[in-house]
Amino acid sequence: MAKKTGISRVPGISDPELLRPRVLKNLVELVEETPPLGERHEELLKGLIFDAYQAANGDLGPGEQAFLEEIHQYAASNGAIDQFAEDPQISEIMINGPSQIFIEKHGKLLLTEAKYDSEIQLRLAINHIINPFGRYVNYKHPMVDAHLKDGSRINAVIPPVAQQGSCLSIRRFLKDKLAVQDLIEKGALTQTMADFVAVCVAARLNVIVAGNTSSGKTTFLNILARAIPDHERIVTIEDSVELQMMQTHKVSLEARPPDYNGEGQVTIRDLVKNSLRMRPDRIIVGEIRGGEALDMLQAMNTGHDGSMTTVHSNSPRDTLSRLETMTLMAGFELPVVAIRKQVSAALDLIVYLTRFPDGTRKVTQITEVAGMEGEIITLTDIFQFQQTGTDPEGRPVGQFRPTGLRPMFSPKLEAMGYKFDRSMFMR
Repeated sequence: MAKKTGISRVPGISDPELLRPRVLKNLVELVEETPPLGERHEELLKGLIFDAYQAANGDLGPGEQAFLEEIHQYAASNGAIDQFAEDPQISEIMINGPSQIFIEKHGKLLLTEAKYDSEIQLRLAINHIINPFGRYVNYKHPMVDAHLKDGSRINAVIPPVAQQGSCLSIRRFLKDKLAVQDLIEKGALTQTMADFVAVCVAARLNVIVAGNTSSGKTTFLNILARAIPDHERIVTIEDSVELQMMQTHKVSLEARPPDYNGEGQVTIRDLVKNSLRMRPDRIIVGEIRGGEALDMLQAMNTGHDGSMTTVHSNSPRDTLSRLETMTLMAGFELPVVAIRKQVSAALDLIVYLTRFPDGTRKVTQITEVAGMEGEIITLTDIFQFQQTGTDPEGRPVGQFRPTGLRPMFSPKLEAMGYKFDRSMFMR
């Protein structure tokens, strides 16, 4: 195997301190030039270590087995981040090159003292994490997304794209599923707001959960989905499976990146189109980022009421702009007015989440998509978080308040048997 990689053989070296870096360098090249090892990763890794040793030092001599075992223990490890594995309070691990590792704990970013010995060790750790799941990263493909068996989401970027050394982000999957009551106790929204949104979901309104980076969009979508009646057929579509539907009748579809040969890709858009043939009552897309926005809007407009998704944006109004842009990415030359009509007809509600500088997350706006006025989509805020300041620890201080406006879809919901206490909308 070593001869096929272009690794040049060197004369024998007796000093392990000189031999070790050569073997590790060869090993990284071999691992990254080999298709993903899959479930047999540990077994096949030993073969690659042997090839790396041969390329660096010729045939295996007496007493060198212990040296190979040491290399294996070094390569078959997650390295410096193993110490964070058992802490359930850590929600994210971020590595910016071998000498800088941050964690997010209780919503705050903290620089740790953990480090990797070198860029080589970090690269081996990244491959050790992603290889068993059929993912790979190398010079030709320097970026990768993957997820672990527990649902944790991983993104890695290696040089030359990452200038300061390989970067790895791991968004941890929370084993203890949050309930809406947890968010209320944390001050993310009020019971009235939670009840209102739950009724909207149960009554099959089309909802977008929007927000800035790491604002808790997927977590909130998970919680919202619990209001869906158990008898409905739900199809979920995601890049990496994170949604945990509690209902009985559910189908989970996951996008697939190209394989090592650049073939076999299945996109979110492919899955949205296919889901329409699966007789779904509701389609839930984990996040829309491109041309699948058009297919999602068409699904919402053609009988798949009660569908939901998330969008990264900076405000409810910006959410609409993002949808317009992503719809154009589908490749059709549609007039902007036609797109806005599609959006206005498809969407009923935008739930906007904000992550504040201190790490606090709140539902800051619940906004109705009320229709069109000329060429402009009309938005009406139903509930808002009005910030009045910050406390000594930097946390936002303010109040959740109804705006005093009753949503235009209230009569429709009441006709379906969902009654609102009108006082909930009063200031």
